[in-house]
Amino acid sequence: MNGRRDDHVRERRVQYETAGLERTDLDASPVQQWHLWYDAAVEADLPEPNAMVLSTMGTDGVPDSRVVLARGVDEHGITFFGNYTSAKGRELDGVGAASLVFPWLALHRQVRVRGRVERLSNAQSDEYFASRPPESRIGAWASPQSEPITDRAELERRVAEIAARFTGDVPRPDFWGGWRLVPQSWEFWQGRPSRLHDRFVYSGGASSGEWTISRLAP
Repeated sequence: MNGRRDDHVRERRVQYETAGLERTDLDASPVQQWHLWYDAAVEADLPEPNAMVLSTMGTDGVPDSRVVLARGVDEHGITFFGNYTSAKGRELDGVGAASLVFPWLALHRQVRVRGRVERLSNAQSDEYFASRPPESRIGAWASPQSEPITDRAELERRVAEIAARFTGDVPRPDFWGGWRLVPQSWEFWQGRPSRLHDRFVYSGGASSGEWTISRLAP
């Protein structure tokens, strides 16, 4: 049984039939290029096109990855939110650097971003938290993210306690907020037949504001 399963995984292949990506197709700004591709993902009705894989480094030296949602992409960086005391939060604050991948697989595209990480201001975190649905705000208070819990009933009990505590507006807890990844490099990947993909990396613009674009071997 395991052998047949392994064969199925090993032999599964998708031929990427796309028009490809040329240097002349790229905007001079990686942010603008990202938005062009994001808009295409939205138009193609991809599920959660702002979902990205966030990779951090644990204190044990082992990489850690999870999917989170980008909540802003501009010239200052890419913003996202979560619990400061979670494993993700401790690793972001401890190392101060991370990488992101936007996997738009249905379009045979991905964007990789690497850079340093900084916390958003309290005002920025307050503003975003206030925009969340009430249930999500209660959930942020109730969940001791990344910590062991006894069962689902414990989590539901905590939710009920928080809901009873805040009968009106639910403020942002001080252990929850946002980060910004300030890119040092962006890589745009377009799938091509025979695994001869097109890859372009933007580098050098984090300090100068002028990005250099280079083609990479697939």
